[in-house]
Amino acid sequence: MVKIGNIELPDFPLLLAPMEDVSDPPFRTLCKENGADVVFTEFISSEGLIRDAAKSTMKLDIYETERPVGIQIFGANLESMLQSVEIVERTRPDIIDINFGCPVKKVVSKGAGAGILKDIDLMVSLTEAMVKHTSLPITVKTRLGWDDDSIKIVEVAERLQDVGIKAISIHGRTRAQMYKGSANWDHIAAVKNNPRMHIPVFGNGDVTTPELAMKMRDEYGLDGCMVGRASIGYPWFFREVKHFFEHGTHMAKPTMAERVEIARRHLQLAIDWKGEKLGVFETRRHYTNYFKGIPDFKEHRMKMVTSDDSRGVFEAFEEVLEKFGDYNFA
Repeated sequence: MVKIGNIELPDFPLLLAPMEDVSDPPFRTLCKENGADVVFTEFISSEGLIRDAAKSTMKLDIYETERPVGIQIFGANLESMLQSVEIVERTRPDIIDINFGCPVKKVVSKGAGAGILKDIDLMVSLTEAMVKHTSLPITVKTRLGWDDDSIKIVEVAERLQDVGIKAISIHGRTRAQMYKGSANWDHIAAVKNNPRMHIPVFGNGDVTTPELAMKMRDEYGLDGCMVGRASIGYPWFFREVKHFFEHGTHMAKPTMAERVEIARRHLQLAIDWKGEKLGVFETRRHYTNYFKGIPDFKEHRMKMVTSDDSRGVFEAFEEVLEKFGDYNFA
């Protein structure tokens, strides 16, 4: 059993990564139904929260069916981060996660996300203050370091543990790499193998198949796996990994009927949560993967991603089911 504070999880839990404009309540719900053990919100700006910015506060919405769910926040100003903890607490998440890994320029330029990897002392002191400011378990998601010359993740993880975090998720790239190249799991394993570490160490980066998830578990000895891009438009990934762990075989790919049904549900949940316009727009990124690999599909995909109202998208789903209903995804 793996524990985050008092939260009990199964052996080698699968976590849905916090992804901007992806990990919203509708998508988290679908991933949870398909085997994700812990889900995290999109990352939320602490400055946006204390200004009551609409987009930031909307990201605090969680469904009871998602639990255990973590709300992830980012920032570099101590007072703002402590105020944001108080705001987050009111929504009663199970976990508060700190983002020390986002590599995008607009975040890094403010010293937040992966930008704080240039100032480890600040990273640790900010974390310690947040741990002391809440009774909820604090976890951290970070990267290996700023660049190849500044990888100190073993030391960083130990220091964060010592100030009270309850788990750490490590993306196996530096900030300099962004999302290029390959994730290096050796450094994550080094954190896990540090005899002073006793909190869960979760790996993140390049887990795109059940076999790779098993490799992270069995060869690298990590406590769990955080899944990001492999789940976009494919929430079934979690159940496929668990099936592979249990049986050593690949389960059948979802049928066209299953894909259409979950795409339809995803869109409707999104509309119910954020309204027609945003619901239609922000669900588009998932359709390529929902219907990946089907020949002569461009016309239908274009209709899904260019329709300005949900009626056009729902019509496209029905047309796909009628035309490609017997397509074999094996």
